[in-house]
Amino acid sequence: MFKNKKILILGFARSGYEAAKVLIKRGNYVVLNDSKEEKVLDKDKIKELRDMGVKFVFGSHPDDLLNKDFDFLIKNPGVPIDHKYVLKAKELGIDVINEVEMAYQLLPKDIKIVAITGTNGKTTTTTLTYNILKNAFGNKVILAGNIGYPLCSVLDKLDSDSILVMEVSCQQLENMSKFRPNIAVFTNLSPAHIDFLKSYDNYKRVKTKLFNTQTKEDVSILNYDNDDVINMTKNIKSNKKFFSSTKEIDGCFISNNVIKYYDKEIIDCDDIPIVGRHNIENCMAAIMVAEEFNVPINVIINTIKEFKGVEHRLEYVETVKERKFYNDTEATNIKCTQIALSSFKKPTIIILGGMERGQDFDELKDYIGNVKTIIAIGQCRNRVQEFGDRNSIPTFSYEFLKDGFKKAWDVSESGDIVLLSPASASWDQYKECEIRGQEFKDLVHQLDKK
Repeated sequence: MFKNKKILILGFARSGYEAAKVLIKRGNYVVLNDSKEEKVLDKDKIKELRDMGVKFVFGSHPDDLLNKDFDFLIKNPGVPIDHKYVLKAKELGIDVINEVEMAYQLLPKDIKIVAITGTNGKTTTTTLTYNILKNAFGNKVILAGNIGYPLCSVLDKLDSDSILVMEVSCQQLENMSKFRPNIAVFTNLSPAHIDFLKSYDNYKRVKTKLFNTQTKEDVSILNYDNDDVINMTKNIKSNKKFFSSTKEIDGCFISNNVIKYYDKEIIDCDDIPIVGRHNIENCMAAIMVAEEFNVPINVIINTIKEFKGVEHRLEYVETVKERKFYNDTEATNIKCTQIALSSFKKPTIIILGGMERGQDFDELKDYIGNVKTIIAIGQCRNRVQEFGDRNSIPTFSYEFLKDGFKKAWDVSESGDIVLLSPASASWDQYKECEIRGQEFKDLVHQLDKK
């Protein structure tokens, strides 16, 4: 498979780079096309691939580049589904796949695959699942997927007894048809990525593709409390198992504040360091995967107790003079900030704002019961100010995070939560939201030195 073929890779990025390396080593004729100019891309990686024999077309997408002579179009997950090459490939009968689908067909035969998808919680659940299995089975457990490690980049680390733990996004699932996980997890499902997939119905269809390739020999782990998850998976063939944070069910549930797996007690919710009901659900999903591999209960418990969460996602930073600081810079939309605010019962000072994208801050109205102060920052700070004023919450407006942070510290008191959960993208001031989160953490650590 994938030998002596003519293949066009659309999009350089990390997955395009890794796919090109694998394909050229297998004797394929590989052309890599990216609309960006060569001078703004990684020159060392370009030289490496060029020396291996990869052909490049930079700066545009020429109309005559893709023709019937190509066997495959491998699309970067971020490329729009209606890109002209995608549409033309379908007209010409050329398979449109992505790096994951391609690499899947090159995996060792008996490898075990755990794949995790959902609207929210994918990265946390994937990371925790990986940590538990890694602590149980060591180096045979490999992490890959949308979490930042293209599947192609780990192919040489895998053998027949490996356990592959993967985060899988809707953008990846759109161009996958053969990928079949032994265990598939559905954390939850709600409207998202409508701009990419054009409708919520299509988004739901694409998300469910992860489960449609499974057979009765496989296991699906599903959120019992999410109606869309249940409805979209009612006809799948795998062995369905459920978790619920609200009901005592036949599966994984909470009883007297203890997570139970069927009749076995696993861990007290108070011993879980990551906050929020959604993170309890993420833990439940990870526990269920671990149980499928018969991981000893002490390994599960100890790993969860040591798990501080994923960086920049409701990440506990530090406690300074009895104020707890949380970095949730990845909350670039209203839904994520709703989840963050639902996670705290103590007086909260929230830092809101960033790039202006027309986000409706009024959708936070039902979640601000514990908010004592709002710090408005960034391009949309005036609208955040108006939201705070409408809801009679003391609100202070600053252009820059560092100035808003100083005010947050000045108005905070012992027992308060100080939360960066902007409900906004960071591109008005930062190249990426992680830089915003790191600045917040640096400001917290500077407080500790005073």
